[in-house]
Amino acid sequence: AKQPDSSSGSPGNAGGVAGLLRRLWQLEDSRQRAAELFRWLVAPVSPEEFLGRHWEQEPLLVRRGDPRYYAGLFSTADLDAALRGGKVHFGTHLDVTSYADGVRETHNPSGRALPAVVWDFYQNGCSLRLLSPQAFSSTVWQLLSILQEHFGSMAGANTYLTPPGTQGFAPHYDDIEAFVLQLEGKKHWRVYRPRTDAEVLPQFSSANLTQAELGEPMLETVLEAGDLLYFPRGFIHQGDCLPDAHSLHITVSSYQRNSWGDLLEKLLPAALQMALEEDVEYRQGLPMDYLGYMGVANSDTVDTRRTAFVEKVQRLIKKLVDYAPIDAAVDQRAKSFLHDCLPPVLTPSEKAQSVYGFPARWRDGGPCDVDILITKDTEVRLLRHGIIRLCNEEAGVMLYYTTENSRVYHKEEPKFLEIDPEHTDSIEFLLSSYPNHVRVEALPCEALEDKISLATLLFEKGILTTKKPLVQA
Repeated sequence: AKQPDSSSGSPGNAGGVAGLLRRLWQLEDSRQRAAELFRWLVAPVSPEEFLGRHWEQEPLLVRRGDPRYYAGLFSTADLDAALRGGKVHFGTHLDVTSYADGVRETHNPSGRALPAVVWDFYQNGCSLRLLSPQAFSSTVWQLLSILQEHFGSMAGANTYLTPPGTQGFAPHYDDIEAFVLQLEGKKHWRVYRPRTDAEVLPQFSSANLTQAELGEPMLETVLEAGDLLYFPRGFIHQGDCLPDAHSLHITVSSYQRNSWGDLLEKLLPAALQMALEEDVEYRQGLPMDYLGYMGVANSDTVDTRRTAFVEKVQRLIKKLVDYAPIDAAVDQRAKSFLHDCLPPVLTPSEKAQSVYGFPARWRDGGPCDVDILITKDTEVRLLRHGIIRLCNEEAGVMLYYTTENSRVYHKEEPKFLEIDPEHTDSIEFLLSSYPNHVRVEALPCEALEDKISLATLLFEKGILTTKKPLVQA
């Protein structure tokens, strides 16, 4: 029988995912919570072995022989409940797909995905892909919102329900690191190595491929409930159902556009901009006659002017390193990661100690319990370590945060506060003292009034929680 699970905010059995989340919420530090969840994801392989041997290198197959391992994470009953909730729309949240005789098709009608229509498609051999399951399942939301802090990169998910004896998708490779968690039934998988060096860790996903383009699989297996299959981006894969069982799996993904090259795309234009402003050599004109000896048509010509030109370009590029604002570029990537992030899930006790549990309400003809009374003695801390980022920008010092993000990717604009430059030390102090609580008077602002107003502002945005509820409701 299922027990209601008070600590994780979602029902579940004593073990399974609900039990895991209960154990994670007992850890004070969100970074430790994220590391433990990742350990559970790849267990019994250790995170160290996984990172050393598999991450971005080789697929990993974990057979657990434990169909209850993911119990309570997501199920076909949860999918059915989401459809009945009336908020699932074709194309936006749900894709209906098929793959037969080498042809991959999408069969999305327009509008709301009604159970009668969706289950009719399924009965006729179509696969169902639910995008953003975290918008419909608080358990998936919790899982991804904790994991994203481990990856330092957005953690997303799709769920796939495939009828017996069918395949929903053509072979292809992705631009994400993929963790396939088999939730129900079983599925036959084939994984193929990248075909060329250019397809190793690709920046973008492939088009649909044909069987003729594939060669022999490097790994062929049947995943059963509780099993895990990981493969790096660039590894071609296809999954099909055996005649005797349906399959439900969730693919957890991360590391989309999170490479050194993606960092340099931000960094190099900024370095060049600084070089142009600070170094006259970058602003000096090109030689008047350079078109006469440079360019592809002249590439085989032996000319001292060509040699000098090429050496000059190389020297200017090398000198760019001195102007590269590396930390600022990293902050810009962090800012965009914070926009990608899911908002944190609060436990009941966290809710009581945050603005979300504040008892302000209308009573007896007027609002009451509205004032947030933070004093110098109030003990505060960040809700999570990974929810804020300070960025020095042209307009001023901005504090980006995730607490007001949506459960659907980029439904909201990035959230930020402009911070008085004198308050940056206090933000850094809160980050370095996490997960411990600190008294408001310990914040390194000049005046007590500033300490209280900063703490109040951060509390109102859900960024800070207090050690004890501010109002005993």
